[in-house]
Amino acid sequence: MFLLNPPRVVDFDVWSAMPDAYRRPRRSAWADANRGGAHTDSFLEGPVFDDHGNLYVTDIPWGRVFRIDPAGRWSLVAEYDGEPNGMKFLDAGHLLITDYKNGLMLLDVAAGTVTPYLERRNSERFRGVNDLTFDREGNLYFTDQGQSGLHDPTGRLYRLRPNGQLDLLLDNIPSPNGVVVAPDGRVLYLAVTRGNCVWRVPLMADGSVSKVSQFFTSHGPSGPDGLAMDSEGNLVVCNPGLGYVWLLNHRAEPMTVWRSTQGMSTTNLAFGGPDRRTVFCTESVSGSILTARAPHPGMPVPRAS
Repeated sequence: MFLLNPPRVVDFDVWSAMPDAYRRPRRSAWADANRGGAHTDSFLEGPVFDDHGNLYVTDIPWGRVFRIDPAGRWSLVAEYDGEPNGMKFLDAGHLLITDYKNGLMLLDVAAGTVTPYLERRNSERFRGVNDLTFDREGNLYFTDQGQSGLHDPTGRLYRLRPNGQLDLLLDNIPSPNGVVVAPDGRVLYLAVTRGNCVWRVPLMADGSVSKVSQFFTSHGPSGPDGLAMDSEGNLVVCNPGLGYVWLLNHRAEPMTVWRSTQGMSTTNLAFGGPDRRTVFCTESVSGSILTARAPHPGMPVPRAS
């Protein structure tokens, strides 16, 4: 990669870590398949803020959702038979969860109850849904990753419209992961983890996609994961395996690289703080939340309502 201006490199700070009382250092079915059988006491993903500045995160292997208050204190919101990954607020009181084991699930934050939202498509189970986002029209985009990769490039990208119509937009992806829609709603960016890249997906006026291209190419043992955008339209890319989070301009040139000092599993992020200029990133293996200041505020995350 040829760069006229090398990116600024900034180390993350550790803001908060899962308390020992919540850690479970033992074997799980999820870790057997995804962590080489290693005892994994937690694996954090899905950070999202509520209206009061509380950060919610998922713990995939143990089917848990946690709330972390602005002071960094943890509380358990829900625990159920699932493998929750990405989360977004459907409305102020409900989180929509991409659950690898169960499909789309709905969490009532106040009650702590988790119920099915969309478990199957035409009576067929999903391969293993991963992450999600809304656009400003209330359309839900979510990825169905399963165990796809370069050996099996059949991961899928779906759109669920407000009227309940489910559209299969792409079905040829080697490990689809994070998704984010550009501020103008005309382009979707898609993390392709095992392809070690980010795709640019034009959203056409008739609801189709066309001329999908490779926007950014990374390197190393694991590719892009969670995505976000800032208020200037720059793309933020979590890159586990490297322990990096990239801030890319519209030409996919890295402007800033935030670097983990805690571990290499920088999986997902959310913008928070009073001015939305603080990046909160999950370092999944250590069970930590990392923070850094961004040059611009994060783009607000749309909700369905």
